[in-house]
Amino acid sequence: MKSPLDGIKILELNRVAPGSFCTMMLGDMGAEVLKIETPAQSGAAKHMGAKDDDLWVRSEFANRNKKSMTLNLKDPAAQTVLHELVAKSDVVIEGFRPGVGARLGADYATLSALNPRLVYCSLSGFGQDGPYRDRAGHDLNYLAIAGVLGQLGSRDSAPPIPLNIVADYAGAALHGVIGILLALLARQSTGRGQQVDVAYLDTAFALLTAVPGIRNYFVGGAEAQRGENVFAGAHPYYAVYPTRDERWLSVGCMEPWLWSNFCEALGRPDLKRQGMQTDDFQRSPSAAQRAAKGEIEAIMRTRTLAEWVTFFAATDVCVGEVNGLAEAVNDPQLRHRNMILPAGDPRQPDATQPGIAIKLTATPGSIRSRPPLPGEHTDQVLRELGRAPAEIAALRAAGAV
Repeated sequence: MKSPLDGIKILELNRVAPGSFCTMMLGDMGAEVLKIETPAQSGAAKHMGAKDDDLWVRSEFANRNKKSMTLNLKDPAAQTVLHELVAKSDVVIEGFRPGVGARLGADYATLSALNPRLVYCSLSGFGQDGPYRDRAGHDLNYLAIAGVLGQLGSRDSAPPIPLNIVADYAGAALHGVIGILLALLARQSTGRGQQVDVAYLDTAFALLTAVPGIRNYFVGGAEAQRGENVFAGAHPYYAVYPTRDERWLSVGCMEPWLWSNFCEALGRPDLKRQGMQTDDFQRSPSAAQRAAKGEIEAIMRTRTLAEWVTFFAATDVCVGEVNGLAEAVNDPQLRHRNMILPAGDPRQPDATQPGIAIKLTATPGSIRSRPPLPGEHTDQVLRELGRAPAEIAALRAAGAV
């Protein structure tokens, strides 16, 4: 069956996981992805001892549907190999700090001169220009600067630190996929590629400003304060509640009819008045709402989590058990949606991996190969470029691959 990106060739010059996740999504949809990795002797980040390195490689599902070769891009001979590959590629994705690509002969100006149709995606912390372009950073730093951390949690405690799924993955990785696809679409009409400049900071800020209450500030509303919004967990209708067995149940009944159904199910129709108000997006809960939350917490402690899940199963309310990782992996809905699949690694037959989140009915994605070992396809790629065995041996002896 034909895939959406059949025939698209991608070179991944990436050193961090969000870039790998970006190219994984493209590879799942049929693109041919070649991951360029640094040889071990040249300072590869993942070589931490054989046992640890093997576990790292086996757990990196984001490298599925890819081939891997090693190139030491500090070596002119390796740069020559890269340039030959670029001439036959559609997309390059890189995660260097601005300026590093130029030193390696792998910047957009150099590569687009070799292939004017090339789409070149740069994922960097702060973008290719601006006063912060040369700063280092991680997900936590981008969330802090973008104002995301400043909106999380309550005002009387330190901001909670979320997993790195905001700036790294929902931000850079997914925006990278979208930017690449848009540039490929534009190329159909212009005949030329372009650079896609994605900054982790930009994407974190864009995601934050889509939140109701926060976006009001941009049209003259009051500045949103931490803890003073419905998503902080202090309002009774949008919170997590402890159960009798010290588990947690999430309740997200913001709409009036859902909150009404929830209160009716609990036998507390009097609490309906403490549902969401029009200004709750930018204020702390009222005294009555706080009291209602306390009463609901007491009710929730009368049953176990499993009992509450069963209790609410026949009602039209937004509730969900707070699963541990093992429970999520065995969740029947995720299993039904093929979101947990065999890893396909003969070294670990019982291992699993996440499935493909985007479901296309006519041209679905597919998992065609396991994550490769670093450099597993180096010789194959070089042979396809016309290198003779003696030439490959010479490149390897010189440390170029």
